[in-house]
Amino acid sequence: MRKKLSLAATGAVALFALTACGGDTPSAEENTNEAGATILEVGAVPVPHAEILEYVDENLAADAGIDLEIQEFDDYQTPNIALDEGSIDVNYYQHLPWLEEQMATKGYEFEHGAGIHIEPYSAFSKHETVEDIPDGGVVAITNDPANQLRALYLLEEAGLLQDIDDETTALSITDEQNPKGLEFEENQPEVLVQISGDPQIDLAILNGNYLLQAGMKTADALLVEDVSADNQYANFLAWRAGESTEAIETLEELMQSDEVKEYIKETWPNGDVTPTEAS
Repeated sequence: MRKKLSLAATGAVALFALTACGGDTPSAEENTNEAGATILEVGAVPVPHAEILEYVDENLAADAGIDLEIQEFDDYQTPNIALDEGSIDVNYYQHLPWLEEQMATKGYEFEHGAGIHIEPYSAFSKHETVEDIPDGGVVAITNDPANQLRALYLLEEAGLLQDIDDETTALSITDEQNPKGLEFEENQPEVLVQISGDPQIDLAILNGNYLLQAGMKTADALLVEDVSADNQYANFLAWRAGESTEAIETLEELMQSDEVKEYIKETWPNGDVTPTEAS
């Protein structure tokens, strides 16, 4: 079952503080439906993650003895808040650099499965070519460190920046690294889609799930990340450390199945969502 919670970042902490049951919450193994299948509460962003989970729930889960209760979130903070507080058993929306940054800054203790899919990072522009982007052009870029570095590397691959390293940020970038003098406008990733069409923006670098949710396609992007090689930005399932259950392991197996891989390929044939080689 898919629940459209659509929780915004503001007020989310207070909401989960009120709703989390802590020690009174039954474990996934103790929570079963009328047919005896183990119920898993899974948090995800709507596209493509909740759609992939819904396919699994409707086509594969029952035969495997699990029942997915899918809760949708509209931002990147609340799925980990919910997981940490026990409102959900597992989430599906994040990649390794984001997870590592979240655990380092928030103190979360999570574990994760293998990569399931990759959404290529893409940059949209009012200009027809990279060469048309003017000196001093305005680039809309995410304000979260893990994805911001990913965006800076994408700009380097396009020849707009140079000598980017893992310590580079939009605020610390030097004139030598930024020969065109690009100006960076930082914002939350969910906001970048909304301002991508602003005539003052020369280039907007967007996360895959938000551009898909807005009905956009990477085919219309000026720059698209290469996902053909081993990519650290593959999205996976995450759960609380030491709390993996048989039901979570079963879901992990289903998410790595050939059926899920084929579903992703058939649903997004142009590569907007690409299954990983491990799946």
